[in-house]
Amino acid sequence: MIKRLLLVLAAFVAVLVAAVAINTARQGSRQVQVAPAPALALDANAVADKLAGAIRFQTIPSQDDPAYNAGEFRKLHAFLEQRFPLVHAKLKREFIGDLSLLYTWQGTDAGAKPVMLMAHHDVAPIAPGTEGKWDVPPFSGQVKDGYVWGRGAWDDKGNLVAQLEAAEMLLASGFQPRQTVYIFSGADEEVSGQRGAKQAVKLLQERKVRLDFVIDEGLVLTEGVIPGVAAPAALIGVAEKGYTSIQLKVTAPPGHSSMPPPAGTTAVGQMAVALKRLQDEQFPAELKGVARDLFGTLAPEMKGLQRVALSNLWLFGPLVEGQLAKGASTNAMMRTTTALTIVNAGNKENVIPGVAEATVNFRILPGDTRASVMQHVRSKVGPNFELKEWPGSVDPTPVTSTDSAAYRQLERTLRSLFPEAIVAPALYIAGSDSQHFVPIADNIFRFSPVRAKPEDLPRLHGTNERIAVANLGELVRFYHQLLRNLNAPAP
Repeated sequence: MIKRLLLVLAAFVAVLVAAVAINTARQGSRQVQVAPAPALALDANAVADKLAGAIRFQTIPSQDDPAYNAGEFRKLHAFLEQRFPLVHAKLKREFIGDLSLLYTWQGTDAGAKPVMLMAHHDVAPIAPGTEGKWDVPPFSGQVKDGYVWGRGAWDDKGNLVAQLEAAEMLLASGFQPRQTVYIFSGADEEVSGQRGAKQAVKLLQERKVRLDFVIDEGLVLTEGVIPGVAAPAALIGVAEKGYTSIQLKVTAPPGHSSMPPPAGTTAVGQMAVALKRLQDEQFPAELKGVARDLFGTLAPEMKGLQRVALSNLWLFGPLVEGQLAKGASTNAMMRTTTALTIVNAGNKENVIPGVAEATVNFRILPGDTRASVMQHVRSKVGPNFELKEWPGSVDPTPVTSTDSAAYRQLERTLRSLFPEAIVAPALYIAGSDSQHFVPIADNIFRFSPVRAKPEDLPRLHGTNERIAVANLGELVRFYHQLLRNLNAPAP
């Protein structure tokens, strides 16, 4: 009897191993094969000089004061007008909310849906006390050792300069787009885009404009960032997580610390229990939606056990989810995240406070909503708590289909320029101005071909922000080729 069971078990294992091997082999590469893009004569050093000049203007915005640093913004606008004369002579320029820029390049086909290139020319402030840690002063706009250094080089003046340079070159060659092209650059993206992007959308809605696609900052061309993937990966953000912060408030009788009531009945005690429950009982991590599409695209490009596991999620799904949940970035792609960010209670060491407050920040996965997050919090903290959502909360964006013509066009453009790169859809876990364009855009992409290695990631909003001169040239070539491809017949 035991021998028969062992034989049955061995046969089952053999069938399982065969099924895994066959299924792994069947998962072929999803990368499209396209002809290389034509060469482009480009003076990357001249473009670097333009970006360096743009960095010298300290265009740091304020959440509350629309006029903050307005003089710096206007100096930058004048600089752009001087350095990109054809763009400013032939495209219509409008000021949105006084300091944001909207350019309109009229197309030849009035029936074709327009497209929009986006960037922003405001920048994050320098963390106080870190100025001396920069290799060059952050607003000096220096080109050194093959890089353009300074705040905004990557985020996001590099993209704006590259877009304007591509348009300038195309105008000089006599190019005329078939569909109208908008170039929008916000002046308040770092403080939510309410005065810039949101007002631009309102204006375009009044003009009954419907966009085929928007492409904005977001994910990048990673090199060595994804474990198991040796090739560069061009990750296209096809959706953006939502955002909400919820304030928790609980009250209880105050008292003297010499006669404390049971710990769970004080305001601080109740708050501690509630926060621990929110921390311990988070939204589940699941490999679904955009995250599943990403790893399904990457799997055929991997080797060994990683390829086997990701190609057979029907068997290894729980194991893969457990491993991915251990990494901060991959965990954020699979769940609505919970972060305890503010706690306030008490003002004297020997007085038990009667009020405790805390704020918990959630980055919302597509499929969840602000309402479902509020319901989740209420179920964990109980009825004694007053809950209030902070201003500025937004639901996740819709997911742009990878089967759309716009995605395929972007994919083909990238493969023609970066044939060594794996192009894959991904979830953008931060925020961008593009979220405001959901009401008027069929497709939204969050990507630019900024090359980023693991050691580069802390430079974003951090110290020693920079972009390679050669990479800046690649950005120009990318936007130049994308616009040219829009005029080409569909393959």
